[in-house]
Amino acid sequence: MNFIARQGDVVIRSIKTIPEGLVKKDDLVLAEGEATGHAHRITKGKAELQVNALMGLMILRVLSEEAVLSHEEHSDIILPMGDYEIKQQREYDWMTENLRRVAD
Repeated sequence: MNFIARQGDVVIRSIKTIPEGLVKKDDLVLAEGEATGHAHRITKGKAELQVNALMGLMILRVLSEEAVLSHEEHSDIILPMGDYEIKQQREYDWMTENLRRVAD
C-alpha cells in the first residue's frame, strides 16, 4: 500500500525499506512550529522516530496497529502500521532565489 498524507507543512510517505545510519530519537515530535510552538507529534499508538541529520532523513516506524499524528491546528491523521519518511515542505522564493522550509 502506498500511503501519502500531509498535515500542515509535514508530508508523510510510506516506504518499503529503511536506510542505514539512522539514530533513534528520544521523542515522537516530527516537527515544531517556528511561530506558534505547536508540534506535529505522535499522541497515540506505539512508534519510534529515527533520524540522520547529516542526510536530512527522518523515518517514523509505527509499531502498533495504528498511531495518531496530532497537531493543535490540524486534523489528526491515523497512520497504519508501517514505515514512513517524514519531510517538511519547502517553497522557492523567486525574489531571493532561495529554497526554504514552509513555516507552520
